Amino acid sequence: MKNVSESIRKMVSYLNNDEKDGGYWLPNIQRPFVWNEEQIERLFDSIMREYPISTLLIWKTKSLIRRRKFIDNYKNGLKLTDYYVPECNKQKMLVLDGQQRLQSMFIGLRGSYEGKELYLNILSGDLAAPEDIRYRFKFLSKDAASFPYLKFKDIVFSNVQPNKLADKIKEQCDQELDEKQAERLMDNIWKIYRTFVGTEAISYQELDSVDNPEIYTEDDVVEIFIRANSGGTKLGKSDLLFSLLTSSWEDAEEQMEDLLNKMNQSGYGYTRDFILKTCLVLLDKGAKYDVSKFRDGKTKESIIKKWDELSAAMMDVRDFIYAHTFIRSDKAMPSYLALIPLIYFRYKYPENWSGAKDIDNYILRTLIAGAFSGTPDNLIDRCVNKIDEIEGFSVRDIFAVIREDGRNLDITDNTILDMRYGSKSVHLMFNLWYRDFNYQPSYQDNLPQIDHIFPQSLLKTVKMVNPENGIRNMLKYKQGSRDQIANCMLLTADENGAGGKTDIPPNIWFADKSPDYLERHLIPKNPDLWELENFEKFIEARKELILKKFSYMLQQKDIREDHQTENAA
Repeated sequence: MKNVSESIRKMVSYLNNDEKDGGYWLPNIQRPFVWNEEQIERLFDSIMREYPISTLLIWKTKSLIRRRKFIDNYKNGLKLTDYYVPECNKQKMLVLDGQQRLQSMFIGLRGSYEGKELYLNILSGDLAAPEDIRYRFKFLSKDAASFPYLKFKDIVFSNVQPNKLADKIKEQCDQELDEKQAERLMDNIWKIYRTFVGTEAISYQELDSVDNPEIYTEDDVVEIFIRANSGGTKLGKSDLLFSLLTSSWEDAEEQMEDLLNKMNQSGYGYTRDFILKTCLVLLDKGAKYDVSKFRDGKTKESIIKKWDELSAAMMDVRDFIYAHTFIRSDKAMPSYLALIPLIYFRYKYPENWSGAKDIDNYILRTLIAGAFSGTPDNLIDRCVNKIDEIEGFSVRDIFAVIREDGRNLDITDNTILDMRYGSKSVHLMFNLWYRDFNYQPSYQDNLPQIDHIFPQSLLKTVKMVNPENGIRNMLKYKQGSRDQIANCMLLTADENGAGGKTDIPPNIWFADKSPDYLERHLIPKNPDLWELENFEKFIEARKELILKKFSYMLQQKDIREDHQTENAA
């Protein structure tokens, strides 16, 4: 292994460029790019401040390894498969560690982020604490950029001498600079040149499988990749497991991306982590992540061989949830792990799946009660063991397993009334709330729109006397009071959009609404309760209506013992 250093400008020019050592690329072993605009901007600030950049790890090889280009013009929703490069047995350089940093530099210096290019406030640079921003980088559209913001790539890749470039910028800017500003501009131009062009600021360790093929085999490189990443937070366990999978399954990335796209079509948030954990459970490997499971010589082959059946089981459960529970987005899904036992049942006993009963009760109760919160690996294993024992899915038996594990399934008054605006649990309750009506909750980007009945701005006007100074300047209704479920309702896009409810107080908003509308939203029908001075009375009255509506879910003996259906087998 040898150490190599390059300037940032040179290193960026090597990416996707086969003229330099066959080009620098990303192996499909790497996960997708995940940094946002702010993270990239902070990276460039760190570089300008001459903070060290960690050493990269690069593999020099002629192997037929699937690889992809670095992304130049990044956009959300792009497909990695669009960046695949044809396999070849020619020499190339594959980046094993450092993707996020190099990809960020490539976007900033060669491309764009959501159509915006990287600009620097050329007059920034005041001293700042380490955690604060000193050099003001910003992704901007061409129309939104004006002096002192300059396109950064134009400076880095300029071949004009720094002092002459600074003079040229001063001449062309639309404002006259004072002495201090002119000095700052000159200092920054020179600093950019030194940092990005004149200094070998990037170092990497090179694994040479061209000259040393016996030392760095493909299996050795996968192991090095895992060890290099397992010590930090760059990759999670699922990424490490997936890296082993992709080393022997050419279409792994494409198949995984295709499945996730299908499962997340309506706004769900299924992840690679969930898919791999589910695969382990379905193949009777246990829910706990363990890299050794993927090194046993069987797990990878089983996933590849049975991928169609595995993915079909996941999609069937996903479709059931969408159709039968009205949980139609990530906003209303507090935990995906509760679905794994259900997917296991569908996978192992498909002939019993269509006849299974009370599954919606299992899903809703476990999600609302948070039964699979924390680290439920042992619970998942115990649930699937019970499914195998009875060769079916009995909600009563599964609930017994959950309770034996010391987890809660009881839904009390407080379980519901303590839900707050913005939480996944409150979105889940609203999905249940409105499914009984001939009413389709509206979705903006596939997310329900929840609105405060008494607007926050209105409640913030109610003040109490501060006992310390006798001045009426203390909020009477804190955030918890304003955000409670009893002060929330679900609105359509038209109701909640421009010209809709927005900050209209309830005494005006409900004045012309029909009795059916009030009943649908569980609004107390006494108009006096819609007045601001009666906010607390309104909340108490609405709590009673909410608890009455969901009384069938509350902790009761018949729910715990008699309501569950026997296994459908």
